[in-house]
Amino acid sequence: MEELVGLLRIRVKRGINLAQRDTLSSDPFVVITMGSQKLKTRTVENNCNPEWNEELTLALKHPDEPVNLIVYDKDTFTSHDKMGDAKIDIKPFLEVHKMGLQELPDGTEIKRVVPTRVNCLSEASSIVSINGKIVQDMILLLKNVECGEVEIQLEWIEIPGSRGL
Repeated sequence: MEELVGLLRIRVKRGINLAQRDTLSSDPFVVITMGSQKLKTRTVENNCNPEWNEELTLALKHPDEPVNLIVYDKDTFTSHDKMGDAKIDIKPFLEVHKMGLQELPDGTEIKRVVPTRVNCLSEASSIVSINGKIVQDMILLLKNVECGEVEIQLEWIEIPGSRGL
């Protein structure tokens, strides 16, 4: 049995200007995958700017394993239409956790991650301390689609007795 490193909570907040896949709108939902794990948000009907505000939690066993986000348009009688995808770069976030920072004042910016061709960020993303937790808010620019972004937040959940990062 593989040892668990910790839990990565991904708060899928909202979609921004998502592509229209039906006649007037889309019925989007998000799927997040990491290795064999696959998690999904609920579908928001007829909305290209959906508000999900859902927390999905991945069991992290291999910190180098890619985390992928895919947006789909739900179709009842045909296969779901893909509305773009993005790779979530969790490495900077995990590096901050390895530093073992504790008891930082609320709002302390620990690290700023700038957009690159590799990380799918649409704008700079800050890793900050809020309520004793370290979180990273990011807006991902979807690829393989004409338009659309998804706003998410990463949060690390330590598991007592795990080997940690």
